[in-house]
Order: sequence, then C-alpha cells, then structure tokens
Amino acid sequence: MYVLIGGAGLVGLDLAERLVELGHTVAVIDIDPSACRYAREEVGAMAFEGSAVSTEVLLEAGIHKADAVAAVLRHDALNLAMVTLAKHYGVSHIVSRMRHRDFAEPLRIVGASHIISTVDLGVSTMVNAIEYPQVESMMHFEQGQIEVLKLSIPEKCYVVGLTVAEIAQEPQFPTGSLIIGYQSHPHMDLEIPNGSTVLEPGATILMVTKPGSLHQAIDFINGCT
Repeated sequence: MYVLIGGAGLVGLDLAERLVELGHTVAVIDIDPSACRYAREEVGAMAFEGSAVSTEVLLEAGIHKADAVAAVLRHDALNLAMVTLAKHYGVSHIVSRMRHRDFAEPLRIVGASHIISTVDLGVSTMVNAIEYPQVESMMHFEQGQIEVLKLSIPEKCYVVGLTVAEIAQEPQFPTGSLIIGYQSHPHMDLEIPNGSTVLEPGATILMVTKPGSLHQAIDFINGCT
C-alpha cells in the first residue's frame, strides 16, 4: 500500500515508522527540511519538502497513486484543506487528525474516512488509566457503544481455572460480554479462545463489553476467591 502522510511532527513520524515496519511504502510531506531528512534517514520513508496543501507538492509526491492519505498537520484548517485535495485527486481512504471538535462535520463533508480526535483520545485514555488502573488498555468502538479491554488475570482471582464457557455461564458475568482474546504468557502469541480455554493466573485476556457493564466486568475478572 502506498500511504501519503501530511505532516512530519511526532504523530506523523511515528505513524510513518509503524507503517514502514508493516511493509507499506510511505511518503511524508512537511515544510521542515530537518524533519524530511529524519523521515528519509531514520524512518525509511520517502519525504517531500513543501506544503501538504500545495497541489504541486501533492502531485510530486504521487497523490494520484496513493492508496491512503493521513492528514496530521499542525492545524485543523490545514488538515481540512489536505482532506479536500486528497478527495479531489480520487483517494478513497483518507484519515485525518482533529484537534477541535468543530471540525468533525466539515472533515466528514469533504471526505475524511476516519477522524481521530487527539484531544478526546488523550483525555479518554487518561480517564481510563485513573478510573480503571487494573486495565492495561481500553479501546472504544462505534462512538463508545462497545469497549474492548485488555486485562491481566490476578493470581488468586475467582476466574482462575475456569473455562471460557464456564465464565460465560456465571450469573455475575455481564450479559453480552465476551472474551475474544487469550495470551497465556507475555512471550506467547495472542490466541482466539474457545469454550474449553482455561484461564491461568498471570495470563492476559481481551474482553468486549458494553460501557454500562464495564465496572461489573472488571470486578468479576479481578474478584478474589
């Protein structure tokens, strides 16, 4: 996949590095010569010096052949302009960073496929870390209608030794919740569990649940015998 990234700040360079590691061909556009040089020499991406909202620079960077565009410029108005131009040049998959919520609808109107609010994401992550310290990570889907949690199994918790099927039958386990991933050890691969998978102490699970069932799900998994 050929991915064109507008902006070589911290987010843009980290994104480029991840995509290069995954085997994608990545090009970065930024007005900062040193950032472009870093992208070439340290990240392994192509880099084009100039404005990511310049038609000349976008054409030079090959926007016509881009499979995806990521607008992660410093200002929402610039991201809006880049999304508009990417849509004009026929890019079907366009991701944009957003700082201010007022830009959400304009970004959708001009063609952004996905809009990532860095402020909302950061605040939500910090709230989760404070409110649910036992949760290693948490992701929201469908505008927060579904939560996916990553939880470690404590040594003496109630669920140790139970199978996934047995846990699903427990009255205290929230209805509609589901264990969708299991990692017996940090160095082992994440597996998709079946009903006979037994939860071991120190293992890690991925669990999907509804926001209203969050406390109940966490309390159940971490409950002591």
